[in-house]
Amino acid sequence: MMEKYDPQTIEAKWQKVWADELSFHVPNPSPEELAAHRDRTYVVEMLPYPSGDLHMGHTLNYTIGDVITHVRRRKGMQVLRPMGYDAFGLPAENAAIKEGAHPRVVTERNIASIRKQMHRMGWAIDWGREISTHQPEYYRWTQWLFLRFFERGLAYRKEAPVKWCPNDQTVLANEQVVDGRCERCGAEVEAKSLTQWFFRITDYADALLDEMDLLEDWPDRVLTMQRNWIGRSQGARVVFRVEGSGEQLPVFTTRPDTLFGATFFVLAPEHSLVSSLVAGSEHEAEVLDYVRRTAARSEVEREEKEKDGVFTGRFAVNPVNGEAIPIWVADYVLMGYGTGAIMAVPAHDERDHAFAERYGIEIRQVVGSSAVDVAEAGAFVSHSADEVLVNSGDFSGLSSPDGKVAITASLAAEGLGEEAIAYRLRDWLLSRQRYWGCPIPIIHCEKCGEVPVPDDQLPVVLPEIDDYVPKGRSPLAAAEDWVATTCPKCGGSARRETDTMDTFVDSSWYFIRYTDPHDDRLPFDREIADYWLPVNQYIGGIEHAVLHLLYARFFTKVMNELGLVGFREPFARLFNQGMLTAGGAKMSKSKGNVINPLEFVERYGADTVRLYTLFMGPADEDMDWQDTGLEGIWRFLNRLWRVAHEQAATPVAKLAEADPGDGELARKTHRTIAKVTDDIERRFYFHTPIAAVMELVNEIQRHPEDPAVRFATETAVSLIQPYAPHVAEELWGVLSAGGTRLWETRWPEADPALLAVAEVEVVVQVNGKLRDRLHVAAGTGKDELLAAVLASERVQAHLDGHEIRKTIVVPDRLVNFVV
Repeated sequence: MMEKYDPQTIEAKWQKVWADELSFHVPNPSPEELAAHRDRTYVVEMLPYPSGDLHMGHTLNYTIGDVITHVRRRKGMQVLRPMGYDAFGLPAENAAIKEGAHPRVVTERNIASIRKQMHRMGWAIDWGREISTHQPEYYRWTQWLFLRFFERGLAYRKEAPVKWCPNDQTVLANEQVVDGRCERCGAEVEAKSLTQWFFRITDYADALLDEMDLLEDWPDRVLTMQRNWIGRSQGARVVFRVEGSGEQLPVFTTRPDTLFGATFFVLAPEHSLVSSLVAGSEHEAEVLDYVRRTAARSEVEREEKEKDGVFTGRFAVNPVNGEAIPIWVADYVLMGYGTGAIMAVPAHDERDHAFAERYGIEIRQVVGSSAVDVAEAGAFVSHSADEVLVNSGDFSGLSSPDGKVAITASLAAEGLGEEAIAYRLRDWLLSRQRYWGCPIPIIHCEKCGEVPVPDDQLPVVLPEIDDYVPKGRSPLAAAEDWVATTCPKCGGSARRETDTMDTFVDSSWYFIRYTDPHDDRLPFDREIADYWLPVNQYIGGIEHAVLHLLYARFFTKVMNELGLVGFREPFARLFNQGMLTAGGAKMSKSKGNVINPLEFVERYGADTVRLYTLFMGPADEDMDWQDTGLEGIWRFLNRLWRVAHEQAATPVAKLAEADPGDGELARKTHRTIAKVTDDIERRFYFHTPIAAVMELVNEIQRHPEDPAVRFATETAVSLIQPYAPHVAEELWGVLSAGGTRLWETRWPEADPALLAVAEVEVVVQVNGKLRDRLHVAAGTGKDELLAAVLASERVQAHLDGHEIRKTIVVPDRLVNFVV
């Protein structure tokens, strides 16, 4: 009697086998193998935040990686696929604050839970390389890398504005500000300046742009997002001056040809000169209140809302005509681009035009089409291809391109401007006034200044403190015994840096540490890193396009120049999985619609959940979870179970006589092999291979006596293994009597000679309406095909003596008679 499919028992059995035998452990190469450069591949999924349990989005991400890993391993490649945890940072700290426990306790408990969930899903991971960014063995080397950046002048301190909650007395991250208020207490968020640490990523702006040519296998939209984030623009730097004081107000503009149309000047609320410009004036209170109120708005909000601002009472002198124009503060100007100040030309910029109309500021056209008259005063004039300068003094009549060159040259001659390139990209602010992060290995000495902690004193271990909730300064500042130290340079009294690092620092190099996770001499051995990297396949969400992915590229370029690695880009191929929604809405704890995969694993088994997650649709598109969809996958696995056991019951003598031959089932099997392999490896489709195996199982059930049925059944089990490894392994044992292990068995290869279709179905229409279906040999010629069609009684009945005016033939597919 056939055993019932019991996923809980089967999955526990095989997970224990894999763990006991270290089935997916991949040793680092020997010196001989390093030189041989054997066929290898490195698969990495973005590591999870251990702020809670895994959700269905993780299931999608890591199952994609698992399918790739199994297929490539079975094709003979050495496949490295490790795992770790992005354990420092806000997600973990906020989870601890919410629970009222220490971040380390909560984080390590969550890691244990996630590890257990990953084992339960049966993912093929090399657990011997497991890392967590909160462990001193890891962040020792994060600190070591920081010091190398510091030595090269790539890590530095300066004052910078932050979002500040006056009630909680703490710095807030962007995601902690909701509608201008603190998400925890609801207080209105303000702006505040603090001295913070930065990485000089702007030094690498050109390299980050130009070396995108190396990223041929990245999604175009990610590259576009990074280009826009870096935002390289060609233009001019122009120096305005504050009337009365002569203080310089430099701006960057891509349109120096419109300088004569500047009728007002705008500073971003965060601009360092705002407070000094209004100090002691009647405008001071109004301006500073505006600055405080706008601090909480995101850049997106500032760009999308109605344009508003406040007049400072001061004026700026335009260098091209000596005209004094009013200086305003408005939040549609961002510190993140150019100089945080603009010359406003309302006739030729939509935002400036809206602002000028609201506040009654002059709108002056200075560029127009050579084919039309100057527009009426107050109009907004869009750019055209044949623009010429008007109302621009000696430059009037020049074409716009010539005007840009001439005006910039004139300003340069007077020391008031020059050609320039500007970037939207700002230096990376890495300071966090939080407890749960990697300590910054710098000591502050009154005599020596900023002194790096010596390498042999690393790691600077994060101290254990009871009160880690921010209260206006970094919680580490309260750990006086830890803060007070000795200067490594002069031996005098000194204090440790109390800010911690942005968690994106930790995740900017973890994929290299995986290659050599137990090295206690260096972050990693260069030869081993160069053997495995760049990562052949990186998998993660599009939301990391301009932060994590950009920072990892920056880190890699610096490490390359430090001689630590031999490559310039970390990820050769990138795949962004889509978002899983529930009822059409993004899953979130606040909405109560987060789906726990283990709930369904306990009901249907991990294989069913894995299969359904990838069967829902194209993996790079958003998909909506439907509980009922699991039933169809469950039924399919039960059908496969029955088919395999029926074949296993076939007498040995009959099996010995069976020859798959070249019949239609054998051909269907080879076509399925080709499709599954091509869709996974080349097209990166994961849903269509499942459908193809389902079709093959249907064909097996339709033709139980076909000589290829055993071959087709074994192939169906083999092809489904990357998706459903537990049941596939069990059925492989049933079919092969335990002779081999499927995860070690060579991936099936299609016979090119059997890929051709032996017989095809041809649709026959009369005046576009279906009248018959004929099965004929593939490649049947036109004359022979028409003869077969006209011999059909059903076709003749619909022709019924009518004159055939036109005959349309699509070989192997369709014949249509127009009568």
